[in-house]
Amino acid sequence: MESRRIEVGDQGWSVRVDGPVTQHCVLLLPDSGDPPDVYDRVCARLHSSDLRTIVFEKADGLDLAGVYAALDDLGIPWANVAGRGAGASVAWQVCAKGFGRFVSLIVADRGHPAVPDGTGAVLDSECPAVELPTTVLVTKSLPRSVADTSGRHVYGEFRVVDLDADNVAAEADQEFATEIVLRTSMW
Repeated sequence: MESRRIEVGDQGWSVRVDGPVTQHCVLLLPDSGDPPDVYDRVCARLHSSDLRTIVFEKADGLDLAGVYAALDDLGIPWANVAGRGAGASVAWQVCAKGFGRFVSLIVADRGHPAVPDGTGAVLDSECPAVELPTTVLVTKSLPRSVADTSGRHVYGEFRVVDLDADNVAAEADQEFATEIVLRTSMW
């Protein structure tokens, strides 16, 4: 896997890139505390589906400018976005604010930032709706009601999938990869 360091101002992130060089890329954003190789099994499955992967080793402090800088540095005009936990929160934000740069959104463990989570907390009441085909994976840490309510903040085809897992990257990598492949297909 090729590794690059992306710097934006005083922030920096390591990005791992692998897979066939095609026009179809998947940007993967991890949860806080995930090891750098958390998505390795997911990536292996995506590579066999002819998808290139870009994996941020951490999502802490990541924002739209950081994601754009990484995509620009790698010469990628647009990408499908997938994330879990804190990475899913970043994914919702960048897809809501980066119209035209992203093709689809697949998230696990987090509903739209304007929707109250399982404890009633709202991360960002001002977060715009996403205008992309979106899949929300319901896990043990995301109530189905939060995922369903997130549909009001998606202006595109919306799908909710139930998984009996805490960590989709480690426990349900095949299902996570399948949902990503379904969203990257243009059929």
